[in-house]
Amino acid sequence: MGDRYNIHSQLEHLQSKYIGTGHADTSKWEWLTNQHRDSSASYLGHFDMLNYFAVAENEAKARIKFNMLERMVQPCGPPPERPED
Repeated sequence: MGDRYNIHSQLEHLQSKYIGTGHADTSKWEWLTNQHRDSSASYLGHFDMLNYFAVAENEAKARIKFNMLERMVQPCGPPPERPED
């Protein structure tokens, strides 16, 4: 029983420390937004992936970087309206 409590406390610590790990109240929109932002940040951080996208889209690397940064603002559109409790 003590081991189970330890695992839950570690999970709660991770969820409070890192936004992308989610929690029980994370909505589908929030989870998808975190996934898209993480992916875009990874693509921007890896120079070879940025080159690949630039060649595939026939655009300049600076334009690809700018477009990815702009998509990170609201990658999944505006947040859905939450019902009033």
